[in-house]
Amino acid sequence: MGFLRQATRHLFFTGKGGVGKTSLSTAAALALADSGQSVLLVSTDAASNLDEMLGIELRNTPTPVPGAHGLFVLNIDPDNAAESYRQRVLAQMAAGAASEAELSTVREQLSGACTTEIASFDEFASLLSDGAADFDHIVFDTAPTGHTLRLLSLPKAWSGFLDGNDRGASCLGPHSGLKMQETRFKAALEALSDPTRTTVVLVTRPDKGAIAEAARTSEELHALGLDNQRLAINGVFRASDATDAVACAIEALGRQALVEMPASLRALPQDSVPLRAFDMVGLPALRALLGDADAPSPPVEPVASETTASLQGLDALADELATADRGLIMVMGKGGVGKTTVAAALALGLLQRGKTVHLSTTDPAAHLSATLEGEVEGLRVDRIDPKAETQRYVDKIMAARSPGLDAQEQALLLEDLQSPCTEEVAVFHAFSRIVSEARSAFVVLDTAPTGHSLLLMDATGAYHRQMVREFEGHGNARVVTPLMRLQDAAYTRIILVTLPEVTPVSQAAALQDDLRRAGIEPYAWVLNKSVLAAGTRDPLLAARLAGERKQMERMSTGLARRIFTLPWLTRPPIGFAELSKLVSEGSSTPAAAT
Repeated sequence: MGFLRQATRHLFFTGKGGVGKTSLSTAAALALADSGQSVLLVSTDAASNLDEMLGIELRNTPTPVPGAHGLFVLNIDPDNAAESYRQRVLAQMAAGAASEAELSTVREQLSGACTTEIASFDEFASLLSDGAADFDHIVFDTAPTGHTLRLLSLPKAWSGFLDGNDRGASCLGPHSGLKMQETRFKAALEALSDPTRTTVVLVTRPDKGAIAEAARTSEELHALGLDNQRLAINGVFRASDATDAVACAIEALGRQALVEMPASLRALPQDSVPLRAFDMVGLPALRALLGDADAPSPPVEPVASETTASLQGLDALADELATADRGLIMVMGKGGVGKTTVAAALALGLLQRGKTVHLSTTDPAAHLSATLEGEVEGLRVDRIDPKAETQRYVDKIMAARSPGLDAQEQALLLEDLQSPCTEEVAVFHAFSRIVSEARSAFVVLDTAPTGHSLLLMDATGAYHRQMVREFEGHGNARVVTPLMRLQDAAYTRIILVTLPEVTPVSQAAALQDDLRRAGIEPYAWVLNKSVLAAGTRDPLLAARLAGERKQMERMSTGLARRIFTLPWLTRPPIGFAELSKLVSEGSSTPAAAT
């Protein structure tokens, strides 16, 4: 692979959720370690599945990988990073003779959700600037694109915010305390922008949506000064039997997507990785992933197709949801499992059944418009735009507080509100507004990939605890927080989307556990891209079918209360017509081949 032949010290793997960033980044780190290099593999994704792939417990300190000499793994854990950050800021203040009252104020400032995100970024910046000096290479397995772009933009944002600013306080504590980070942030920005030190590997699949996102990401990275980019096309499939209609259709879809690739991506150096029959779990599989692309797939005995008579499709789920008159439908899951497709289809299904529907998304990557391909009469569609919400929040705070402040104090308040962490607070307020709308209509929410959704849930929980404390001792006063609405099974239905593979099912199960700890019970699971109904004879797809059977059994024996299935479609579920087919009454389960 080209990204290995002349590997820079820093390798970033980024792309749309589900394209295989973790698999490729881990395989690359393993290959470098096998060649005699000392390598640190870093996960910046709160929902990383590196532990399952490598069979080790992830920690926030470099951990050696058994069986892979020279390879160490580090997970940037948001909670640990936030606590470490708090202690460091408070210790420096105490050393500067800060009073107990001042320390107490800063502790409160550092309790917000934005501190968690920026503290994670602080550890990331450390690795780019003055940390991990003992390693030849640092390979970053990043969160899905939207959040990675925010992470990579933060060195520039914070460097600009801190430049010449040593007054006031933000949600990260006093600006004078933040000055200690300024040198690190600028060093991180320099490392990211240096093509001799940093390479960004844009990972995609031969899929129209994934390629479009890779192109957008490439442009935004260029705007940030990250110009040393490569394109890795993962999961390239070639049919082995020209008479197998399903396999040939899947190959044709991928080939067409690559033919239509934007010129900006086509100009980048490229690597191609074939679709493999095996799950990316364990060192042998990871070492085989980057093997010879022309090597034949392992022989697999053909597997007979399953009957689909007992499988329920999205139409059945839409029927169940439509028995209510209103409510919040939150579609959640790992990046790339098809959340946006499921959310859009369910919104159309409810609309077809005579309901008033608002379809929105919390995902910065915002794929809804591309999935719907145009406006739908009667369906309100929008997204939580971080920039717009931040401006709305800043305007609101300024309007509320400015009347009691002089001109200098107003300028200082506005300066404080320009900090990057303000965006996290603003997004949470927008999320709360959308949740409350479900009191009178259906709201279908396409959430960000798991890791960031969990951070949003953390913010929801923190707000709930704050409101409960404030209303204590107020007699009959009653507060209804967003968390309470999410916990109300009559108000909120959580739909978990997964793929029929080991890792996505494990991550959906872990997400379900996290939700249950917050008192939120998922309503149903949707198994996307099922090959049970395909009827294919292709040996590679047949091997995936055998793996799917195992995951279906795993889901049905304790994980999911309800399971609905969306087949592996040979026509992309994009646009009103194709999405509507998935939820038309009586359509369960739609044929995979058309």
